[in-house]
This record gives sequence, C-alpha cells and structure tokens, in this order.
Amino acid sequence: MKPDSRTDLPVLIPEALRPASAKALCAGRGWRYSGLMRPTTGWGLLLLFVACCGVAQAQAGVHQPSVWVTLWKWTPLLLQGFLLNLVISVLAMLAGTVMGFLLGFAQIAQSAWVRKPSWLVTQFFRNAPWLVLLFYCMYLLPFRVTILGNVVAVPGWVKATLGLSLPVMANVSEILRGAVQSIPTGQWESAASLAFSRRWTLWMIILPQCIKRMLPPWMNLYSILTMATVLASIVGVDELLTLTARALSAEDRPELLLPFYSYDLLWFFVYCYPIARLTLYLERRYAVPD
Repeated sequence: MKPDSRTDLPVLIPEALRPASAKALCAGRGWRYSGLMRPTTGWGLLLLFVACCGVAQAQAGVHQPSVWVTLWKWTPLLLQGFLLNLVISVLAMLAGTVMGFLLGFAQIAQSAWVRKPSWLVTQFFRNAPWLVLLFYCMYLLPFRVTILGNVVAVPGWVKATLGLSLPVMANVSEILRGAVQSIPTGQWESAASLAFSRRWTLWMIILPQCIKRMLPPWMNLYSILTMATVLASIVGVDELLTLTARALSAEDRPELLLPFYSYDLLWFFVYCYPIARLTLYLERRYAVPD
C-alpha cells in the first residue's frame, strides 16, 4: 500500500520551514491577507464620526454647547459603560472557554452515552439566538440569593455574562472538536504503537497541535462576543449603549444621536481592530496544508 501523504506527521516538519510553507499555502489558495482589514477602514469610520459631528453642529442652536464639548463632557460616563462591556466579554469568554473545553472533550469521547448528549447540547446553544439566552438568564435566574443567612443581590451584568457564555461554550466546543478531528490519524496510530493511552495521547500529542489551529477562530469568537455585549443593554445592564441613551435623554438634543452612536462605534473598532489583525496573522502563520 502506498502511504497517504495526508497522514504525514506535522510534528516532524522542521520549525524553520513552517512559516515559509504557511506563506506558500496562503499564496496557493489565493488568500489576500494584505487586502483584508485595512487601516483605511478605521480612517473611514473616523471620517464618518467627524461628518456626523459636523452635521450635528450645523443643526445645533446658537446658544447650545458644541458637539465636541458635549461628547467630552459625557466621555467619563461612557467610558465606565465601555469598561463594563469589556469586563463582560472577558469573563464570558473565560467561562465559555472552560465549559467549552469540557463539552468538546465530551463530544470526542468514545462512549456514545457521553458523546451524543454533548453533541445535542452543543448544537442547541450554537443555534439558539444570543438575545433569547440573555432573556432566559436575566428573568429565570434569581435576582437575589441567600448565602449563610445573608441576602445577596445578583447584579444584572453577572446574569448577562452567564447568558453570553453559553453560546461561547458551544462554539468553543465545536472549535475543539474540529481541531482534534483535523489531526491526521497517523498521530493516534503512532502514539498507540508507543503504548500511549488515549488520555496521554490527547494530552501530550494531540492538544499541543490543536492549540495553534484553535487560536485564530477562538480570537475571532472573542471579537464577535465583544461586539455582542451591547445586547445587554436590551435587558437593562448599564453598559455603553444604555449610558449613551441616558446621556441623549439628558441632553434632549436629537441632532446628537448620530455623533454619540458613531462615537461608540469608534470605540469598539479601536478595541477589536488589533484583535482582528492578529487573528488574520495567526491564521496565516499556522495555516495547515490539506
């Protein structure tokens, strides 16, 4: 029998040759890394923000404060809301990653009694709308709990974090399952010939190779999660969009609507753009030949 070239062990490739082969692979597939996520996107958003401020300033009254002064006045409050968005995204990503790893390992278990229920759970939370999960967690979980006789209120942002961690869990589970199954079967056979158990094969040989494959989609998922944290405003969490709406209500100036929300958009772009660029770089750096 002729050996299958797809079962060649990636770990036997010299480390120095991997970047060159990854670049050749990207060129062969026609990828345009340099054409994606250009800095001009950020300049376009900045110009949009300036244009919105200019239109709002033209519509403002003579004795009203300028748009720039108003934005600067509310920036500390909006910054508090944006930091809460980031806290929710980080905590939801950490909780979802831990639960997703456990669920992903269950999906590749040898026992069908473990594998099939975990697959159902993964598919349910992957396809459930994020906003519906937020509503369930906000209104089905208790608003206060009793610990050692003391009544402790459960903040809304904590329940929102739990609600957002559920779809993250399901997506991380699928990322792990796909990464493990993408490893050539020759890796498992070689480990079995060396008397490695399944657990040690997975821990010592398979998972170290999966990390590189999982990192780009995992970072992309975090960017999506960060932008999805604004859904918490619908359930009453005092994050960026909620505080923006309160600031607009306090100012009672309709012309400030576009400047404020384009200001929020600019903040999310400044935070997520470096993550997106790093994700694209790692995707090219750790590209795996077919």
